Amino acid sequence: KRFGGDNAAPAQHGTDGVFKRASAGFMGKKWDGGDIAFRPETWAAAMRVLKPGGHLAAFAAPKLVIEVAGEANGTVIIDMADHVAPGHVERIVTLAESGAYDGVAFHRVIEGFMAQTGDVEFGKGDDLRRAGMGGSDLPDLKAEFSNLVFDRGVVGMARSSSPDSANSQFFIMFAPAPHLNGQYTVVGRVVEGMEVIDAIRRGAGQGGTVSNPDRMVKVSVQRD
Repeated sequence: KRFGGDNAAPAQHGTDGVFKRASAGFMGKKWDGGDIAFRPETWAAAMRVLKPGGHLAAFAAPKLVIEVAGEANGTVIIDMADHVAPGHVERIVTLAESGAYDGVAFHRVIEGFMAQTGDVEFGKGDDLRRAGMGGSDLPDLKAEFSNLVFDRGVVGMARSSSPDSANSQFFIMFAPAPHLNGQYTVVGRVVEGMEVIDAIRRGAGQGGTVSNPDRMVKVSVQRD
């Protein structure tokens, strides 16, 4: 299955300092070129990168726009974190722009944990018995673990027990889950419409399998 079992995560950790980045306290200052890496205290800080020449600047990233329908209805906008997960973000953007995510169900939703979707192979139509076991026809992705933490509203890529098995599925956090930090690739954060995510139909039992699930009826990409 993609995204482990229950609320557990395999013991596979990422490394610190994949990218040189600065916390909000360094805004407006020059970087001296030293090999320093900072653990971002906030998402806003993490979305700032060092330009050539050492100046800090805001990073313009694509946004994922999801129209949700079902028990929840509304629009969700996600800032994509392509500064730390360029390969995974490119995959999501590619699938969204091709229409592959349109009609895909939130097949696994666990109260107090997360809502999972994105199975473009088995997550559409009425027969969802294999939802959560598929992906796209594109190759699996190499992990891009980072220092971004799994707080409420953070979006991560689902995978199997192999760190390099993420493909198309992703999940959105209802609440912080520190045990996922450094073990799943963070690809974005909800910046609008978290109330829609909160209203998504929950699943039954420990596995969170949803009957008559809510769906992403339309997924598009917004570029500033």
